[in-house]
Amino acid sequence: MEHMNGLAISPYLTREIPGIGGRIRVAPEDFRVEEQPLYLPCGVGEHLYIKVTKRLLSTPDLVKLISNAMGLKAKAIGTAGLKDARAVTTQMLSLHLAKPEQVDRLKTGERVLSIEILGYHRNRLRPGHHAGNRFHLVIRDVSAHASVSVPSILEVLQRRGVPNYFGPQRQGRGGANYRIGAALLINEAKRASMSRAKRLWYLHAFQAYLFNRILAKRIDSLDRVFAGDWAVKTATGACFQVEDERTEQPRADRFEISPTGILFGSRASWAGGEPGRIEEAATAELGMTKDLLTHAAKACGFRGERRALRIPLKHLDWSLDGSVLTLTFTLPPGSYATNVLRELMKTEGPGSPNHPSSPSGGEVVESTKPVSPLEI
Repeated sequence: MEHMNGLAISPYLTREIPGIGGRIRVAPEDFRVEEQPLYLPCGVGEHLYIKVTKRLLSTPDLVKLISNAMGLKAKAIGTAGLKDARAVTTQMLSLHLAKPEQVDRLKTGERVLSIEILGYHRNRLRPGHHAGNRFHLVIRDVSAHASVSVPSILEVLQRRGVPNYFGPQRQGRGGANYRIGAALLINEAKRASMSRAKRLWYLHAFQAYLFNRILAKRIDSLDRVFAGDWAVKTATGACFQVEDERTEQPRADRFEISPTGILFGSRASWAGGEPGRIEEAATAELGMTKDLLTHAAKACGFRGERRALRIPLKHLDWSLDGSVLTLTFTLPPGSYATNVLRELMKTEGPGSPNHPSSPSGGEVVESTKPVSPLEI
């Protein structure tokens, strides 16, 4: 794994196919995201569900806008995911004890494009309560060979899966967030001096950085399972440990299951066999051990989990008009459209999908505003 300005550059799955370059987000309309509902309101309950389409407006700012306009406390407003600001995005929100007539106070305009009342439901929306995101993206000024590279790259991504890297935005503009997280893991006094939210932000940055290193080591076999792997079922998200790779590989070939990497925690299981040796090696390269990470996670109060090394690229459609590529596809919750864009574009500088100055192209799981290291 190479580094640029302290930031890890993760290897491409399709590195043998030339990238098409180009520019993204020339206008907000070039990056559209529509949240796919996991369920619709049943018509009964205390939470009023609405669907909002917004432009150049982050989800936290939308929540603040709704809170002020409708006279609701921010904690009464639920969301299933946090969407990018530099985009046109559609998502559901739940409003506790709100009445339909209160929604009329929220006016449409340049930032709030449309509002639709969906009905009442028994529970509030919580992070992860959606089925994924549908993306409609435009890449402008692509290379002349795009007509050859694009179908080749997309064929690989559909067949083998999209690398499930965490975006570099988690590491901050200087790429130092994971280093702060590493220091917190071994410094109890420093952990105690922070709020829980700030502490977890940095620890999750280290967690994501370690996962990316594990995935980088397995990039050429991200669609293969080995004895000792923890495999995740695509349909349910349930994990099981692989005993016989010859038995399970056909299921991986059909994308019924995928190998996973560890997001370490007090209860997360480490892989065994060769996958386990890879996880231990990546951990050792960062000056850590399995026992140290597990103990620190227990002290910090997070359980951890396994994360798929790849994600399916579904409902794909694309067209090339001169130097303008238009893409539509669906990704599961917690994944990043920028992982599709970077395989296509293969650019790493400012303005590229893999640069920390770029929005995430998916969901920002913990926060849309990382804490600066200078605030510690």
